[in-house]
Amino acid sequence: MNNEENKNERFKRLAEKRTRRVLNDLRVLSNLSNKGLYSYTSEQQRKIFGAIRDSLANAEARFKGEQKRGTEFKL
Repeated sequence: MNNEENKNERFKRLAEKRTRRVLNDLRVLSNLSNKGLYSYTSEQQRKIFGAIRDSLANAEARFKGEQKRGTEFKL
């Protein structure tokens, strides 16, 4: 951390970088929806988006001061 950078500046810098990465990863994930290139079941789709929703809820809870445990994802 730069000596001139305060906690809020560091938060904003890292939050912007990490949020952009998550949004890009979601965009890339959506490329898998192309049925011409990929085959998947509704159960696999449900698991993917359920895991994303759970992870988002856990992240929001941590910002509210609640501790929640992350889970591993596997189809």
